[in-house]
Amino acid sequence: MEILAMFGVMLLLIAIGLPIGYAIASSTIFTFVVFSSTSLRIVSQNAFTGIDSFVLMAIPFFILAGILMSAGGVARRLVDIADAFIGWITGGLGMASILTATFFGAISGSGAATTSAVGSLMLPEMKRKKYGDEFSATLIASAGSIGVIIPPSIPFVVYGVTVGVSIGDLFLAGIPAGISMCVALMVACYLISKKKGYRGSDTKPSIKNIAHTLKDGIWALFAPVIILGGIYSGIFTPTESAVVAVVYSLIIGTFVYKELTLVKLKESFYTAAVLNGVIVFIIGFSGAMAKYLALENVPQRVSQGILSLTDNPILILLIINVFLMVVGMLIDNIPAIIILSPIFLPVVQSVGVTPLQFGVIMVLNLAIGYVTPPYGTTLFVASAISKISVDRLSRYAIIFTLVLCVPLALVTYWPWFTNGFVALFK
Repeated sequence: MEILAMFGVMLLLIAIGLPIGYAIASSTIFTFVVFSSTSLRIVSQNAFTGIDSFVLMAIPFFILAGILMSAGGVARRLVDIADAFIGWITGGLGMASILTATFFGAISGSGAATTSAVGSLMLPEMKRKKYGDEFSATLIASAGSIGVIIPPSIPFVVYGVTVGVSIGDLFLAGIPAGISMCVALMVACYLISKKKGYRGSDTKPSIKNIAHTLKDGIWALFAPVIILGGIYSGIFTPTESAVVAVVYSLIIGTFVYKELTLVKLKESFYTAAVLNGVIVFIIGFSGAMAKYLALENVPQRVSQGILSLTDNPILILLIINVFLMVVGMLIDNIPAIIILSPIFLPVVQSVGVTPLQFGVIMVLNLAIGYVTPPYGTTLFVASAISKISVDRLSRYAIIFTLVLCVPLALVTYWPWFTNGFVALFK
């Protein structure tokens, strides 16, 4: 009863427009007051404990690095490189957007930042080439979701801290998952574009043009190599790599591309500070809610409940996937990870799924929720940039959600896609 009350109050507060951090804090305090005799000090104590982590310091730095690289011209050069290679084929501009989102995701670790950076550059061009407005905006929103799967990934950092899994291993496991999302969306983009008659660029690719864009964008391409190469080579930790990413983006944007002015720098730091404040607030009170669930033995009760329905691993994973996808439609991925991963991890481990594999399953499910109303983060960003209502984007959102279920199925039912791939590098 108390669990239903907690989540019911939280969803009600979100529905009436209260920011999700306040909704989580209010529902947690409400549950402690009404259903528990435990002192409310435990809420503030766990809210602080939840953010008192060196690893979580990677989040503000990855956010800042993504914003600085977008403001410093990195995103535009990634677009130029992708367009030079595949922009000429049917649906080429859309496919170039997907490829750019994949590369930019390897810098920012954020779905919203990826959608914003790529969308602001590509949506006007796709409109000029007479691509459908709803198709273009929803495609870029879907591609933006790759930003939380392809490493580095902020949700992977949160999951790793929550359940104690190596963040480096999670980043590595995200590579095949992110690439499969990219490929699935590109195939869908090509098929839809062929049916709708969306053509690519007028200019055919040439060695001269490709060489020019690669030369201009080489420093942008080096960014993910330096960030991820440093982690996997053991030169620095994920948190240190985030700091390196910030320093690199400052140097490239200021002294190489010379597009990072003092005004842009001030705006970038301000935006990063605001976003990090929101995320830290959510993480803190999500930790307090998770503490209450642990005190009430909710993980064990949920595990027993699901296993009493069926012991078939395929059905159990299907049930959890559907549940997580619905959750992703309603709340942000960070509180969902902190609250739900301790609940479902014992269930999936009982059917042979490792914590590493489940991390990718969970984040990919919640990433799909980015493209689905009512709480589709990247969908809202694309809607704001394109000035098209979310209602009008919903038709294509359904199509791309189904497309992204293909890589989700691979991650869920083919352990090599996570465990096996990581084992290759051990």
